[in-house]
Amino acid sequence: MPGIGPRTAQRLALHLLRQPEEKIRSFADALLAARSQVGQCQKCFHLSADPICEICKNTEREKDLLCVIADSRDLLALERTREYKGLYHVLGGLISPLDGVGPEMLMISSLVKRVDQEGVREVILALPPSVEGDTTSLYVSRLIKPFAKVSRIAYGLPMGSELEYADEVTLARALEGRTTMD
Repeated sequence: MPGIGPRTAQRLALHLLRQPEEKIRSFADALLAARSQVGQCQKCFHLSADPICEICKNTEREKDLLCVIADSRDLLALERTREYKGLYHVLGGLISPLDGVGPEMLMISSLVKRVDQEGVREVILALPPSVEGDTTSLYVSRLIKPFAKVSRIAYGLPMGSELEYADEVTLARALEGRTTMD
């Protein structure tokens, strides 16, 4: 599983093997139920047990502000900040020709249609600072610019980091994304 190293996997496996059979069956049933009940929101493509997710249903959200992200993990990270009040659009990945992922394999055409039809005033691209993220951002921005303002989240140095340990690209992005002091 992603994010679990060999030692943690071994600890989990050994823990599960020590559990009573009924507890293991219950765990397996819960996993199967989650797999069958959780799908994608028909509007934003975030994970949801309902046809339309809670974020898209929320009338308090800014309907004309749309944040484009690669997957649901990014949405959850942004929601933890409690700063963003708009809606989302999950692409389902990034353009990566080396991995055989083209634009037609992502939720890009539905994004363009959504921006055009729903009166979105601004699209915020919140994609990773990588070759694939930059490629996807450039591709999406060219398609969206005729319909709405396109912006991109700032990239740079995390809080508490030291300049001497940052790579050149991170430092360059930090300089490009600088803001005026109030």
